[in-house]
Amino acid sequence: MTHPALARAEAFAATYGLRRPVLLAPMAGACPPALSLAVMRAGGLGACGALLMQPPAILAWAEAVREAGPFQINLWILDPAPVRDPAHEARLRAFLGGFGPAVAPEAGDAMPPDFFAQCEAVIQARPRIVSSIMGLYPPALVARFKASGIAWWATVTTVAEALAAEAAGADAVVAQGAEAGGHRGSFDPARAEMAAVGLMALLPAVVDAVTIPVVATGGIADARGAAAALLLGASAVQVGTGFLRCPEAGIASAWAEGLGRARPEETRLTRAFSGRAGRSLAIEYVAAAAAADAPAPAPYPVQRGLTQAMREAAAEAGDLGRMQAWAGQAAGLARAVPAGEVLGGIWRGTGEMLG
Repeated sequence: MTHPALARAEAFAATYGLRRPVLLAPMAGACPPALSLAVMRAGGLGACGALLMQPPAILAWAEAVREAGPFQINLWILDPAPVRDPAHEARLRAFLGGFGPAVAPEAGDAMPPDFFAQCEAVIQARPRIVSSIMGLYPPALVARFKASGIAWWATVTTVAEALAAEAAGADAVVAQGAEAGGHRGSFDPARAEMAAVGLMALLPAVVDAVTIPVVATGGIADARGAAAALLLGASAVQVGTGFLRCPEAGIASAWAEGLGRARPEETRLTRAFSGRAGRSLAIEYVAAAAAADAPAPAPYPVQRGLTQAMREAAAEAGDLGRMQAWAGQAAGLARAVPAGEVLGGIWRGTGEMLG
C-alpha cells in the first residue's frame, strides 16, 4: 500500500505532467537551460528565475527547454521606486571600491527589466506554471495567466502570506523556509529577517492554514529532507542549492567548491549584494558589510547596481571572498554529480523511506 504522503505527491506531480514531484528552484542567474533540461528529463520540473531577463531572453529560454516537458517561470513582483540618498550612496561607493573596481556615480541607477513586459513574455511563452516571489500578481494578470492555461504558484514565507495568496487565486503556494539560499520571498522587505521562519515550523502551519497544495523549499537537498517535507504535508519539494554543484548549473568553480564544504552555520542572511535580504555563504565581503562601521546597504535595486562591478570582478577572478555566492543552509549536502542523478537519488530514497 502506498504511503499517503507519497500518494499525495504523486497525484500532484501527475496534475502537472511530471513523473516525480521534485522541482528545480527558479534561481535568477543560475538556471541555464541545461540544468532545467537535465531535471526535466529525469522527471522533475524545470525552472527559470527570470528576474533579470529581458522579454526576448525569456522566450528564448522557454523554447530551449520546451521539448523536455513542463517548466515554471518565476518573476519578482514589482517593487515601489526606491528612496535614494546620494550622500549615503557616495559612502557605499567608497566602501565597495575597497572590494573591487571604482564604482561609477551612476551605478545605482541600474534598474531591472520592465515587469509588465516580462509578464507579456511569460504569457507568450506559455509555461505550465508562472510563479511569483516578493508578493502577489495583480488580479488582472492572474486572470490573464489562467485564461492562457498557466497555473500560478505563489512563494510565501509566512502563514499570513499563504492565506493572502490563496485568497488571490494561487493554485499552489511554495513555502520558503528560512534555510533557503538566495533571496527571501517576503512580501514586506523590511520584515524579511524578523519573520524568517524555518521550514519545519512553517510548512505544517501553512498546510493546516490553506486548502491548496503546498510545495516545500528551503534546506532540502537529499531524500531525508524530501521525505520529512512530504510527511509534514507538502505535495512536492523544490530544490535549489542542492542542484548548484551539478555540472549543468555551470556556476563558478570557487562558488561550487565553497558550497561543498559549507556547514549550515557558515551561511548568513545579508542585504549586502542587492538591498534585499538573501542567504549566502558567509564570505569576507558579507562579514565586512555587516560590521558596525560599514555603511548600510542601499535599497533594492540600487544596491544591486552599486555592487555589480565588484560582483563581476570577483566572478572573473574566481574570488569567492567577494562573490555573490548564494547558499542554503543544506549546501554541504549538494553533490557534484549530474542533476538527473541528484533528482533520482532524492526520489528513490524518499520512496524507500516512505514505502
